[in-house]
Amino acid sequence: MTMAYRICKTFEIENGHMLSRHPDKCRFPHGHSRRVEFVLEAAGLDENGMVCDFKILKEVMEDYLDGWDHSLAMNTEDPRYPMMREAYGGQIVAFEGVDPTTEVMAKALFDECARRLVAYRDRPDPRYRLGDGVRLVSVKVWETSSSWAEYRG
Repeated sequence: MTMAYRICKTFEIENGHMLSRHPDKCRFPHGHSRRVEFVLEAAGLDENGMVCDFKILKEVMEDYLDGWDHSLAMNTEDPRYPMMREAYGGQIVAFEGVDPTTEVMAKALFDECARRLVAYRDRPDPRYRLGDGVRLVSVKVWETSSSWAEYRG
């Protein structure tokens, strides 16, 4: 079913990763200035003339993304993972048994946002209403100014 209205909320973070299975330079720790875009849609608008208030996305995702900001994403099967986790603690974002490619990150962020939106909708008295017809369409993660990966639900 095609919906009529879409909105996009963008966040920016500095985030590193290392791809232990990569045959070239990406196997070493390196960072990116990432832009993360969350797209939501609905067939109609709410009583305020919106798909939903952008503040909902900020409220549900800002703290989670803050945990990724200035951190290093790693495959838990990388032999260096235990040492890096011990040295840097919460600044190491664990990806269980998979290299944290930008594609993998996009799916992880999609899944987390979808889960958090459901939890927000189920609150007894949220500050901003999130209609039942609003759904998360996609998450796009920019790795550089010319490269991105997207996951669609």
